[in-house]
Amino acid sequence: MLVRLSARVRSQAGAELVEFALVLPILLLVFGGIVDFGLLLHRQQVITNAAREGARVAVLPGYCTADVEDRVRRFVALSLPSATGALTTRVSNATLPAGSASVEVKSVQVTLDERFLILGPLVSLAGGSGSFGEIPLTATTTMRVEAVTAGCP
Repeated sequence: MLVRLSARVRSQAGAELVEFALVLPILLLVFGGIVDFGLLLHRQQVITNAAREGARVAVLPGYCTADVEDRVRRFVALSLPSATGALTTRVSNATLPAGSASVEVKSVQVTLDERFLILGPLVSLAGGSGSFGEIPLTATTTMRVEAVTAGCP
């Protein structure tokens, strides 16, 4: 009788289940972090492409700053329909030295202030209130003006 009891105490049955229960929350947290980071990178790529689109419109003849802002706004709306942050577009003129001459360029900066909480549902379940705040996603593109344009209408 004593031998059976000591064999039962030393038994390893069920140890894998306990180890799995201890490791599973950590694995899910890592997986959720990877997914959230991927979503954040996707948003940054959309902002970068929107700045590129805006800069391309800015250097074309006959387009004004309002056209650039409209193109950026439409690009972000099509790519990120769930974006709720404030979108700002700034177009500026500059001159860069290019050897012995100078080159006229236009710079387009696009900023999306988005409230992006890493692992939001898990943090809120744990009692967090979103102390990560807003993550500003910013992209700037500078392109050379190929032709002299007339003033905007």
